[in-house]
Order: sequence, then structure tokens, then C-alpha cells
Amino acid sequence: MASVARLDLDGNPIKPMTICMIGAGGFIGSHLCEKLMAETTHKVLAVDVYNDKIKHLLEPATHPWSERIQFHRVNIKHDSRLEGLIKMADLTINLAAICTPADYNTRPLDTIYSNFIDALPVVKYCSENNKRLIHFSTCEVYGKTIGSFLPKDSPLRQDPAYYLLTEDASPCIFGPIEKQRWSYACAKQLIERLIYAEGAENGLEFTIVRPFNWIGPRMDFIPGIDGPSEGVPRVLACFSNNLLRREPLKLVDGGESQRTFVYIKDAIEAVLLMIDNPGRANGHIFNVGNPNNEVTVRQLAEMMTEVYAKVSGEPPLEAPTVDVSSKEFYGEGYDDSDKRIPDMTIINKQLGWNPKTSLWDLLESTLTYQHRTYAEAIKQAIAKPTAS
Repeated sequence: MASVARLDLDGNPIKPMTICMIGAGGFIGSHLCEKLMAETTHKVLAVDVYNDKIKHLLEPATHPWSERIQFHRVNIKHDSRLEGLIKMADLTINLAAICTPADYNTRPLDTIYSNFIDALPVVKYCSENNKRLIHFSTCEVYGKTIGSFLPKDSPLRQDPAYYLLTEDASPCIFGPIEKQRWSYACAKQLIERLIYAEGAENGLEFTIVRPFNWIGPRMDFIPGIDGPSEGVPRVLACFSNNLLRREPLKLVDGGESQRTFVYIKDAIEAVLLMIDNPGRANGHIFNVGNPNNEVTVRQLAEMMTEVYAKVSGEPPLEAPTVDVSSKEFYGEGYDDSDKRIPDMTIINKQLGWNPKTSLWDLLESTLTYQHRTYAEAIKQAIAKPTAS
């Protein structure tokens, strides 16, 4: 049980608060709920349409925190209860979103509605009722780096200043309209601008979070097991699915894009600091990532193959990867950013946060969970057609 003597970064006692968490049943929400139940005295109004990933916190009713978490099955698109829940809370955290790259191309309308239109009432209710808001955006709002537009042979391509993404200085550079992959980034950027404007004109207390590839147990889904068979989750879950099924890992356009990855438990520490330190977090946009864990997608595939062989005891395939085009994998209209390296200056200055977990360790933790959770179910799913 959490101690009542928790202090904020300025040495002041942290008062218990009620948090309306929209999207509490997802990957990030489930880890944040765990953290809040285990280490704080805060109460959570957990809002979502599904609760599978937080069921272990809701049942049985004998948990020491049972009185501090309530699940509300609410679809924020069309439910009049939403404003009432926000009014009951001191703080609203909005995690709800469509955030799977395969959907940006194939479901651009749903993507725009989910990330902009559906978020409008949340911002409106928080502003009108003087409630604090922590809104989850994305590192995709940065779009492409300045460095990606330099000539291939330019020596400036070696200068990290052209690739480092800074909350208050980097431009947001998207591709052409016909590249619908940017529907997500554009919707997320516009809701950020709306929140910022509400703060400037109407005094909304807000914090915006820009996650850079948060990785860990319960991320996304495994197609055909706990998600649609035709579904395409994000890269780590895609690769996990290939490894579990002993299939080659598909490298889109050769896997040359570079990404950074941060462990979910490190990232949740950052969010808790935002919750508990409003005086330091309000009015800020925070990158939350780990610049030390930068790899190409090809290097990620190689590492995951090696780590999975260790945790599963199964030897890797002779040909562990296969190259596919982005058009073949995602369809027409796909585009990508070359690099995403977060500048950590602002979050370090305001909240003293730095990530701790290496890429190898976070992959080992995540793939151990994936193997333990899914390996047997996938074996049975593969065996069914043969048996029948």
C-alpha cells in the first residue's frame, strides 16, 4: 500500500487526487493504473470500452486498492457520462487514440476522427470546468527531420543538430496530402495546437506528452490471438508475432529507418512525475523517450531474433528476415520519417527524469512476456487447420 508521506519534487506533501483516465484499458493505461494503485493514494476513474488489460486490478474486490479504482465502460464518441466523470476528477489523462501505422493509410478518416474530433469534447470539458489535462500526443508530430532534406553527400548530415527533435524549437514537417500516413500526425498536431490555445486564451492547465516508442508487456496485440487476424500492429508486436510463429521478420523498405525505444516502466515514472508536480509540468510539452536506445529497424530485428532465441530456447531461422516494400506492406500512400531522436533537455530540467533501461533489457523483458503469454496459444492455432 502506498505511503501517505509522498513528497513532490519541491518537498511538499502530495495530496490524494481523483484522476479520470480515458483509455485506461490500453497498453499505457494499464501500466499507469498499476503504478498509481501500487505507489500512490490517488483514485482512478478508468474509462474505456475494454478492460482486459486492467482486469487483474479490478478483480477480486479484496485488493487493497479496490476502493480507489472504478471501471466505467464509456465510448467517448457518444456518451453523455463523459463530462460528469471529468467533473468528478481533479485531473483528466487522455490516452484514447488510433495509433497503429497500418491504420493511418487504410483508415485515415477513423484516424483523424479518433485523434482530433473525438478529443475535442475532452479538451472542452476540462477547459469549461477548470480541470487539469494531461494529453497524450505522439513523436510523429515532428514528421520528417530537417536532415532528411539535405543532399545525400552533404557533410551536414553528420551534424546531430539536424536530427534532434526539440519540443519548443523543431519544425513539424509532413509529407504531401496524398501520403495519408500523415493523417495521424496532422490530427495529433492540431489537437496539440487547440490545447495550447485553450491554455493561452482560457487558462486551461495542460501538459502534453510526446511518447517515443514506448515498449513493454501488453503492447498492442498478436494477430489472430487477441486481435484481428488481418491486423497489423506496431513494429515490436509485428516482429514478436513473426518470432512466435517462426516466420521471417518483414523489413519494410529494407528496415533502414532509425528509431529510439524506451521501456514502459521508465516512461510511466515520467508520467507520475507530471501527475504529482503540476507546478513544474503545467504548460509544457514533454518528449518521453530514450535517445541512447537508437537503432535501425533492421538492427532491431536482429536484436529481437537473438533475444527471442535466448528466452524461448528455440534456434533462429536460417533466414530470419525478409525485405518487403512499404507499398506491399502498408498499401498506397505510405511515407515515413528517417529518424526520431528526442531532445531530453526540457523534461530533465523540469522533472529531473532520465530513462534507465537498455534496449537489450527492455527487449528481454518484453519478449519473455510475449513468449509466456502467447507461445502455446499460437502453437494450438497453427495446429488446428492440420487437425481438421
